[in-house]
Amino acid sequence: MVSGSPDADQVKRQWAQDRVQASHLRRSLDLLDRMREDKELFIEKTRGELRACRQRLELLGQQRESVAARIAEEEEAHNTAAAGRLQAVCRRLCLELEEEQELQAKIKAVLKENEHALWHIEMEKGQFEDALEAYQEQAEAAGRFRQARGAQQLRREKEALGKAERDQLLRIRWAIPCTPRRSAGSGNQQLVEAAQRSHRAAVGFLKASLGRVRERERQQELESREHLRRRMDAVLALKNSIAANRETLRKFQAWGQARAEEAERKAQAEKEAVLAQGGDAFKHLSHQRRRHELEAQRRAFEGEQKLRTGEIVSRILKEEAGEEKRRKKRQQAVQTGKWRTLRDRTWRYVSDLAEGKPVAQSTCGALESAAAVPEHPALVKAISSESVQGEPGTTNPEEETLAEPEIPGLWKEDSKPYQVPKEEVERKPVGGTKMEKDILARTLQRLREGLVRRQVVWGREFTGRPFNSKPELIHFQDFDVGKVYKKKITLVNATYTINYCRLLGVEEQLRDFIHIDFDPPGPMSAGMSCEVYITFKPMINKDLEGSVSFLAQTGRFSVPLKCSTKKCSVSLDKELIDFGSYLVGETGTRTLTLTNVGGLGTRFKLLLASEFDELEDSQSGLKTSSLCTFEDKSIYEKAVSSLSEPQLDGHESSPLDTQSRKGSEKLQEPEEVLVVPVVMTMPPSEGQMEISLGEVTEGEIGPFCSVKVPVTFRPVIPGEVQARFKVVFKNPQCPTLYFRVVGVAMDVPVWVPKPSVDLKICTYGRLYQDSILVHTRSKAALRLKFEVCPELRGHMELLPETGYIQALSSYTVQLKFLPRHSLPEDAHKYFDPESRVLEAPMTIWVADQVKPVGFTVHAVVTTSDLEMTPSQLDFGHCTIYEAVRAEIDLFNHSLLPQEFGFVGLPKFVDIQPNDGFGTILPLETMQLEVTFQPTRAKEYSFELVCKSEINRCFKLSCRAVGVHPPLELSHYHIKFAATALYDTSVATVYVINSHLSMNSLTHSVPRIGSEEASPVGPTSFEFLLPPDSPITISPSVGTVLPGKRCLVQVAFRPVLPNDLIRQEALQTLSKDTESKSLRKDTITQRKEFRRQSLAPMRLQGRDRYRPSISHSLGLQRQELKASAEEFQAAQAALARAFQGKFNKFVVPCVVASGDIKDRKGAEPLTFSPHNTLYLELWCPTVAPPIVVTSDKGKTVFNFGDVAVGHRSIKKVSIRNISSEDLAVEFSLLNPNGPFVLLNPLSKLHAGETQALVLCFSPHESTLAQETLDVATKRGTLTLTLLGTGVAPLITCSVDGGVLNMGYVIARESVSSTFKLQNDSSLPVKFSLRLESLSHTRAQDQQQLPRFLASPAQRTEIVGSQNLSGQSVFSVVPAEGVLEPGRAQDFTVTFSPDHESLYFSDRLQVVLFEKKVSHQILLKGAAREHMMFVEGGDPLDVPVESLAVVPALDAEHREGDSQPGPPCADTEELKHLLVTLDYVQYDTDSSAPPATRELQVGCIRTTQLSPKKMVEFSLDSVTALQHKGFSIEPSRGVVERGQTKTISISWVPPADFDPDHPLMVSALLQLRGGVKETYKVIFVAHVVTSP
Repeated sequence: MVSGSPDADQVKRQWAQDRVQASHLRRSLDLLDRMREDKELFIEKTRGELRACRQRLELLGQQRESVAARIAEEEEAHNTAAAGRLQAVCRRLCLELEEEQELQAKIKAVLKENEHALWHIEMEKGQFEDALEAYQEQAEAAGRFRQARGAQQLRREKEALGKAERDQLLRIRWAIPCTPRRSAGSGNQQLVEAAQRSHRAAVGFLKASLGRVRERERQQELESREHLRRRMDAVLALKNSIAANRETLRKFQAWGQARAEEAERKAQAEKEAVLAQGGDAFKHLSHQRRRHELEAQRRAFEGEQKLRTGEIVSRILKEEAGEEKRRKKRQQAVQTGKWRTLRDRTWRYVSDLAEGKPVAQSTCGALESAAAVPEHPALVKAISSESVQGEPGTTNPEEETLAEPEIPGLWKEDSKPYQVPKEEVERKPVGGTKMEKDILARTLQRLREGLVRRQVVWGREFTGRPFNSKPELIHFQDFDVGKVYKKKITLVNATYTINYCRLLGVEEQLRDFIHIDFDPPGPMSAGMSCEVYITFKPMINKDLEGSVSFLAQTGRFSVPLKCSTKKCSVSLDKELIDFGSYLVGETGTRTLTLTNVGGLGTRFKLLLASEFDELEDSQSGLKTSSLCTFEDKSIYEKAVSSLSEPQLDGHESSPLDTQSRKGSEKLQEPEEVLVVPVVMTMPPSEGQMEISLGEVTEGEIGPFCSVKVPVTFRPVIPGEVQARFKVVFKNPQCPTLYFRVVGVAMDVPVWVPKPSVDLKICTYGRLYQDSILVHTRSKAALRLKFEVCPELRGHMELLPETGYIQALSSYTVQLKFLPRHSLPEDAHKYFDPESRVLEAPMTIWVADQVKPVGFTVHAVVTTSDLEMTPSQLDFGHCTIYEAVRAEIDLFNHSLLPQEFGFVGLPKFVDIQPNDGFGTILPLETMQLEVTFQPTRAKEYSFELVCKSEINRCFKLSCRAVGVHPPLELSHYHIKFAATALYDTSVATVYVINSHLSMNSLTHSVPRIGSEEASPVGPTSFEFLLPPDSPITISPSVGTVLPGKRCLVQVAFRPVLPNDLIRQEALQTLSKDTESKSLRKDTITQRKEFRRQSLAPMRLQGRDRYRPSISHSLGLQRQELKASAEEFQAAQAALARAFQGKFNKFVVPCVVASGDIKDRKGAEPLTFSPHNTLYLELWCPTVAPPIVVTSDKGKTVFNFGDVAVGHRSIKKVSIRNISSEDLAVEFSLLNPNGPFVLLNPLSKLHAGETQALVLCFSPHESTLAQETLDVATKRGTLTLTLLGTGVAPLITCSVDGGVLNMGYVIARESVSSTFKLQNDSSLPVKFSLRLESLSHTRAQDQQQLPRFLASPAQRTEIVGSQNLSGQSVFSVVPAEGVLEPGRAQDFTVTFSPDHESLYFSDRLQVVLFEKKVSHQILLKGAAREHMMFVEGGDPLDVPVESLAVVPALDAEHREGDSQPGPPCADTEELKHLLVTLDYVQYDTDSSAPPATRELQVGCIRTTQLSPKKMVEFSLDSVTALQHKGFSIEPSRGVVERGQTKTISISWVPPADFDPDHPLMVSALLQLRGGVKETYKVIFVAHVVTSP
């Protein structure tokens, strides 16, 4: 057989291995999912703990700071005790802080470990998913291979069968005509028959083989489906459970968080209240925390005590149950008279001892007496309990008097004691007589032995119970609290002779409820009786047990007393119900009676019982029940629900969980303890489904009532059927009752082995077929009729409709199913529109058989429609240089996966993914991208055809307009390299104008769809950049001529948004401001607390202080403004923390015909939006590899104002924050500029920090700015260098650069002031230097005087000096610093020590010890007297001679013709030369007169002088007038410190000869203390030519 070939076996084994591997992979994936969810839940919980730990750390830190502040205050106040206490608190806070830090570290480590584990789980999950996909693909390929191999095998079998039939026919045809003889014909006939038999055998064998193969495949498929269904159920149950657990956990977390917030609010309120009262908040909180801890410990201890109490109660109950069983066994042993164990003998011994029997009896005697007088088991139990544990209500025998009184009335309670006369009292000795003492001792001895008198009659001593009680047990049964019950008992004297009886009472626990009325009858003969009345008034609903104790002459005895509450005692009348034999389809009913013989009713419920319940019932003595606490109201419902529900829904919580959640809320409510065994219910079997209960399955059963429950047996499957049921009750004291139901089902002769035909998933409009096999066990042929329900006859058909099935054989009927779209309306009874499931019942009628044979056809009917949304696509206008992408949704309405594909796509359309082919899952919506890229300018209208695997077509209509723009770009997509922040990447794009001709036949011309073509000519473009984008395009506007192209540069420079930087700067500034204000407010608060001593005053001050703090903080926040430095610091911080970013920009480029030069002003271009070109830019941004670490990370370095010629140095620290070593290059600074990099680097290692030294030395007064690029292969860091070169701008108040000190009397001094003002923006250091004090003065004196070298410059810069060697000029201050905008006054002092007219010096203003800003020429003259004349032409040299010149010379005297020594009265004659030039270039016209001036002055002096003014006079004025001179005034008076001007003018007289100059003289006399005479020589001439 082909199916048994090695290849087929190998394929099957491989297929089985693949399925097993896939199952393992799915199981591993499910496990990883659960692990991942658990890890995520644990990580979330750990993060919550970490946040709580951080909050505690912050709180502890604040508390420690507050305590430290208070310690400082107390130490300042010298309060040692308070300081010590606060130091202890501070140490405790430090310890807690360390513990919290350690806890935080541990939590962080655990969190990190779990995050790593979660990452590993995700990685493993991805690997398993890939492997699972690969295995699924392999399984699909193997399935296709198996299908192909099966089809090939079937084809081979059919070919072999056909070949065999043809060979047989050929042999028959060949044999018949070629046999003329009869013998030959018979031989051929035999051959034909043999061939037919072999053919039938081969066909049968082939069918059997194919049947076995199909059956094996069907069984494997069913097993795989069953396994998959179980897996799905398990996964769904696990998912529901996880969801429920998550919801519960979320609720608990929410409750915990709410409780924590509420606790925090309460703690804060308490803290504020304590602070308001002036108390210690920290001490109060610590005490409260300690109190809470103790309370929690107490609650935990109480919970443990409750648990232990529950355990003890459960053990006691178990021991009581065991004791009850042992008691029953012991009772049986007593009744049979056989004592088998030592324990039984011990109990017998104790019983005999309690009843007063002789202990020394032999075992046989004990057994005989026990057999003769059987003891009541309750009495034995009471006695044993009394003898072992002791009764609390029994009295001490020493305190009782059991002797028989002389007078019976003394036994009564109302009898009065005998009063001894007083005279008889003193007669007896103290303590009584000796005889009385002996009698008392013997009596006490008998009392201790419990016997008053031994009773011996006829030599036989009485032993045993002295009085018998009728009834033997006082039983108050089914009592109600609050009612009164009475009973009467009769006590019969069972001794041999007279006896007495006295009431001792009841036990301690019964005294509040039992009242006994007993009148002692006195002596009672044997057989006599007395009555005792017992009144019982219950106050609690609880069972009570005890005894009524009496004392007789022969000993004490008791009557057992029992008070039992109302109980429910339920029983079944039978535990086995046997239905006998029934045919399949018949129904039998039996009745079960449930009887309650107790006085308490209860609710009952009948449930199915599993094997586990039976096992538990049989082994209940060996198992420990779990104690569960329920509320009284819902105890029965919870117990029944826990027993009846086979599984708990994932969204519902169990009663245990419900009670555990409610336990904290209902601690004060009364609770009951219910012993609920752990029960696991199993799903019902087929037998339990055939045996069912009637309508009465639950209800109320009253006291002393019975309920009848019907049980129905309706067999479906032949065979023996049995089921076990249990009856559970609401009352926990009622045990669960079990009964069993048994029945035998007899089968019908015809049956369908496959009662459910599953056609799986079918689609409308397609035919589906299946074969239905019918078997019979009848020994006769039967007629079958196949019937389809009327609603499905238009969709389903069974062929043939009627047939005969042979004896002990099978029959096959063909099922054809062709679902139509009207199926939901036609068969709405059997078709569910929501789930799309069809359950069609089919009927097979059998002749002579009452019950028809039915089977069900199951199918899921679905559609095969595919829906595309939207139904029409409009791509709009699209240029031929770009593509338009649109998304469509493909929705599969079917419940089956469908393969689809878009066929016949035009060249300009592309569909992705997988080129428009794929498989869509059931009810899945798949997004497809349709890309349209036109090839030419025209209007497009087309349809996209999508075909499914069953050859159904679905169409999508599309339209678009193709546009050919006049311009094109060389690149439409630019991908920039990864660019660091504040770095720049540049790309180049060309804008091309290729439109040269309007001939549309030779090439495609630019146009929009079918519109007219664009004109040939210059075409303009403009790039429209998005706002706030880091993109720069240059030029963004331009014009391109036909056949030309324009270069466009696109620059990408990523920067941080200003709003983000400003926000960061404001946050930093606000934090600093708040910290400073808080520090300042803390200091103010401390000072205020020191000033205020009383607590109420401190409270008021604190209340006034808080609003002021908040108000000041609010004002400071409103006034925050980020300066440039803070902005740069925030920018650097954000740049260091930058993680990377990717942006994509699409820049439109509009196109317009014409030249931009033709625009008028700012008129925009007129363009068509359809001719727009689009440039796509991919811009990745990364963190800078190098950052600045100094000066808060600023990249702008301002050297400030630096004086020209000076320099300033700054150090900049840069750090490599990347993970690799970087080679560093620097951009070239301007070699003639003011900035210099002093230490360029070549390499910067990973994580290394280096310092760059930058120098700024301005050469001129200007604002300098340069950028220094620190370039690496991963990015560039740009440093902006700023500096201002400032030339010192000093303004001097001296006009003309000459400061003339005037005339001074020798050896006196005069001062003059001038100002220097700094008009620059930086401080200026100055110094004043005199030329006469220069170090080059000695060299300058070796040169020739200036009047010899240059006649025009006759005076020296440094003129006459003091003969004493001191400088004639001095300046104060000599050096200092001029602040910007300030002025400085300087005082120049002129102090000559001799007479001279040529005192001079030069004063230099030197700035920064380098630059000479101003030079001031200082001049002055000194006279010995206070008068002087100034003016005229010089007649001497400005250099003083070293030789001494006599004061008077004979040549200078007038009026003395005789030589001789000068006399004292002679006057010194001084000469003045006054030259007048009369300029007359034109003789015809008159010229202005020639003029000169002389100054006559009087020096202000401090010397005493007889005259305070100077008189002057000029003689020969008339003669001078004749010569043409005019002098005004010729005489006058000059006050001190004043000068007068003598004006001299000359006009040539008529007889003047121009060729001969005129020279005349006159004497000018000055009188002021002394007399001085000046000979003024006037020289006049006429100038006629220039």
